[in-house]
Amino acid sequence: MSKYITLFSWTEQGVQNFKDTVARADAAKKLASEMGGSFEIYWTLGEYDIVSISEFPDDETATAFLLGVASQGNIRSKTMRAFDSGEMQGIIAKG
Repeated sequence: MSKYITLFSWTEQGVQNFKDTVARADAAKKLASEMGGSFEIYWTLGEYDIVSISEFPDDETATAFLLGVASQGNIRSKTMRAFDSGEMQGIIAKG
């Protein structure tokens, strides 16, 4: 499965509804599972409000998940595809 690191910032709506953030995260975890993936979330201090590590079968599924979560209007995201050491060895071998 492909891994992703996502940096989230709350929108004005998300900040106004901050008390619901844990419930929203639980709903996102459930959605990820239903889509064949996983979603691990951490609330952070600093430039970003939330950081997540997720796994999905492919980029298309990850994108569909993130669009579904973002469409609620509470967050904006920046996502990076992540590679573990085994995947990186495979990439290097192709070079």
